Amino acid sequence: MGIKVLLAALLIWNLSTSAFGFNASANNTIRIGLKRKTLDFNSIKAARIYAKHHHHRDTKRNSGPLKDEVVYLKNYMDVQYFAEIGIGSPPQYFAVVFDTGSSNLWVPSSKCIFSIGCYLRSRYRSRLSTTYTKIGKRCKIPFGTRSVRGLFSQDNVKVGSSVVNQQVFTEVTREGFFTFLHARYDGVLGLGFQDVAAGRVTPVWYNMLLQHIVTQPIFSFWLNRDPKSRLGGEILFGGVDCTHFRGQHTFVPVAQNGYWEIEIGDLFIGNNSTGLCRGGCPAIVDTGTSFLAGPTTILTQINHAIGAEGFVSMECKTVFSNYGNLIWENLVSGLQPERICNRIGICKRNGTFDVSHEQQTVGRSSKLEKLPNAENPLCSFCEMTVFWMQVELRKERTKEKAFEYVNQMCEKLPSPRGKSYINCDVFSLPHITITIGNKPFPLSPDQYVIRVEDNHGAHCLSGFTALDVHPRRPLWVLGDVFLRAYHTVFDFGNLQVGFAESA
Repeated sequence: MGIKVLLAALLIWNLSTSAFGFNASANNTIRIGLKRKTLDFNSIKAARIYAKHHHHRDTKRNSGPLKDEVVYLKNYMDVQYFAEIGIGSPPQYFAVVFDTGSSNLWVPSSKCIFSIGCYLRSRYRSRLSTTYTKIGKRCKIPFGTRSVRGLFSQDNVKVGSSVVNQQVFTEVTREGFFTFLHARYDGVLGLGFQDVAAGRVTPVWYNMLLQHIVTQPIFSFWLNRDPKSRLGGEILFGGVDCTHFRGQHTFVPVAQNGYWEIEIGDLFIGNNSTGLCRGGCPAIVDTGTSFLAGPTTILTQINHAIGAEGFVSMECKTVFSNYGNLIWENLVSGLQPERICNRIGICKRNGTFDVSHEQQTVGRSSKLEKLPNAENPLCSFCEMTVFWMQVELRKERTKEKAFEYVNQMCEKLPSPRGKSYINCDVFSLPHITITIGNKPFPLSPDQYVIRVEDNHGAHCLSGFTALDVHPRRPLWVLGDVFLRAYHTVFDFGNLQVGFAESA
């Protein structure tokens, strides 16, 4: 069922209940307390966020203009917050991640025989449920760069004290041999849109509305900032708890592409603009990941400002050493920044390189010349170098200062398969501010620094992680690092998301 049809049905039902004198919004809410588990190094190292950028045509008409689409994927290894749901009659209980970054409900099945991880977690047994309905259609759910496989089934789902009747969900029958060995949850309950649901099945949240379990088409999300509290946070379906925030929410519209995606503006490190998102950048609001993810270009600047240790990239320094002077000369001469890396022959545009004298100026291997942008790391390093030099030019820095800055940026590049360590003395670190709805949303150092303890004591990690999709369309993911600081309202009725300071 599409969003417009569902919203129309809800409107008609609300009008009819009002006509008969019912106060539908009085008590029809579901309050879910979240449990919190501390992060450890194994889960942090295993955590991955991915995004694919591609073009496609309307599948129904197979014609018309190409659509620009981002497919967002992750492996949930860094999740901290869980809650228990029941499936079946009598209910069989599962610890699930309430995830706004996906749309399906899935749990392990008793039919999962050949995956070790299934035996370490709760498994759904259809034969024990009196309300089970067999569907049996095979499906696969995206999971990181791969997928988990299973069968669609139908049964009652208990969320809080309420029951969603005959919810379609996935019994996972194959997870991969080692995919879930270290997982700290049983399954996932997606709170995203039906557009991105595998099999286009109706999500649990939609059925809560259609079955009038909740009457207000909103849910709110609060994470407890007190690490010693037994309550990790709370989801309130059908309402907002005023004790969980201060002031008013700032609401911004949702982009129509299947995710709880909004537009953010410029990012500031202290009082300094990074500049990349001045014209707006897409950002997915995701309750199913611990970190705040964004383009390497900006995260490197953040790492530099907060003293995070990345890894020295010889490729980055090679590009800078060989092409730095050409890039500077092109920027100063007024050439469009997005054309520079094409002009000097590192990147391709529309399948071909620009023909220019710079290509003969610097010797390059023929193998690298033939690589498309997506497969050529030097192209990415070139575009980052151009951006960093732009930042320095706006500050009217000299060439020597600009080159020194770029060299420092190369040394602070975040590891694509790890996180960046920082000093636990956070008081001297700058605030990182994200602009949303033309209002600043600052993150203090104690909010974006993640503390992890082991047998050797406490270690501190940057709460930012790299996510590179497309140089012309940088994507951000606002995970728990941001959501702990700001109470969030997901307004399904008006297709908007609101943020207010958490209490």
